[in-house]
Amino acid sequence: MTDQPRRRPAAQQGGQAKRPAKPYRRPQKDPVRILAFEALRAVDERDAYANLVLPPLLRKAREAAEAKGGTFDARDAALATELVYGTLRRQGTYDAVISACVDRPLREVDPPVLDVLSLGAHQLLGTRIPTHAAVSASVELARVVLGDGRAKFVNAVLRKIAADDLDGWLAKVAPAYEDDAEDHLAVVHSHPRWVVSALWDALGGGRAGIEDLLEADNERPEVTLVARPGRSTPEELLGAAGVDSGLPGRWSPYAVRLAEGGEPGAIEAVREGRAGVQDEGSQLVAIALANAPVEGSDERWLDGCAGPGGKAALLAALAAERGAMLLASEKQPHRAGLVARALAGNPGPYQVIAADGTRPPWRPGSFDRVLMDVPCSGLGALRRRPEARWRRRPADLEGFAPLQRALLREALSAVRVGGVVGYATCSPHLAETRIVVDDVLKGRGAKAEPVSAEFIDARPLMGGIPALGDGPDVQLWPHLHGTDAMYLALLRRTA
Repeated sequence: MTDQPRRRPAAQQGGQAKRPAKPYRRPQKDPVRILAFEALRAVDERDAYANLVLPPLLRKAREAAEAKGGTFDARDAALATELVYGTLRRQGTYDAVISACVDRPLREVDPPVLDVLSLGAHQLLGTRIPTHAAVSASVELARVVLGDGRAKFVNAVLRKIAADDLDGWLAKVAPAYEDDAEDHLAVVHSHPRWVVSALWDALGGGRAGIEDLLEADNERPEVTLVARPGRSTPEELLGAAGVDSGLPGRWSPYAVRLAEGGEPGAIEAVREGRAGVQDEGSQLVAIALANAPVEGSDERWLDGCAGPGGKAALLAALAAERGAMLLASEKQPHRAGLVARALAGNPGPYQVIAADGTRPPWRPGSFDRVLMDVPCSGLGALRRRPEARWRRRPADLEGFAPLQRALLREALSAVRVGGVVGYATCSPHLAETRIVVDDVLKGRGAKAEPVSAEFIDARPLMGGIPALGDGPDVQLWPHLHGTDAMYLALLRRTA
């Protein structure tokens, strides 16, 4: 059930609304829920990401409220954000519940209707909104965006859902763990079955660990800032207006965790590009590469997949402290523009180019340090991009595989003998991590030859983080480290 594509062909629900005998009541427009509905439609119709569509929608709602002499305040924005992200994270669970309450397959339910039902299900089963308020608000939303006829259908389904709580529904719709462990976890924790299987393989261990990981994927992540060395400090960020109750990072010496509701854009250092928003896992990857021992010179660094520029900005700052130069390369010109913006004002020398890392313009052996943070499935960032779990398919990994291997081979060619390469992905899937590195080092694959390189133990370079496994490569985890599930292998070229 959880592996099925959610998009459905349009099908009308309930027919055309008939004028009631009693006086017609105009539906009440709730800007918070209308905004949440619009965001879900953008995610479904345009393959948009919620973190990209929400900010302009929130801004539009504030401007519209102010134009009418009203307000759309921080509480409204927080509720809209929770409705969108909560609904997307729990989509698999809510689909199973809704499916039990309708008389047709979900693919035959009109997509906008299903989005309203999912928003209502989240309010009923995933928030503290009172039952009567959740149902009435969802029915009013349906009247506004769907019409009175389909609002009746929404009302009937939500009243069935309201008859039980989340635990009660899970007992009904999820198979027993003993009968089908992966499908049980998929429904209970709202992940596609294949993702559950892949994460479990990568994590290893028993039931407790995988449940902790899946639960962590469904939690709202902290907003973490990075103070770029030589340009800002954590102390400056902690003392900035709007960072009340902020905390230092757990592992990165440059990280600051914002209190809930903190707004990065309100901080001067962020607006000026001296600091940025960056998960600690990404910071640690850049720091570990910068601190890995190299033999000989340490003057030229390369970020070979630099877009959108977060790691490149940190690397450039670290390089500047040592008098080194960073070349940031990104294949897509518009993303190269984002990299250039992120690096603007860096005190040391740097250059940004638009180039294909699999057919690079630089000569072999040109760099002392190379970071190759390759395109991947993004399964390590499901907390931040919950819709990604429903878009990805196992076949996507087959598409990434040749590119990941080609980029790592070119990275090892770009570094000089004695220099260091960092291969990173925001995915814990074994097919994107250790298997890629092993295949490249051993020359597996068409027209591939073994590469002369050796592992460097990355664990001592990761800020004292516990539970990093047997090494020498490192896999971070949301439930163990509070970071995205970043992977890093450090390799020294030996010939």
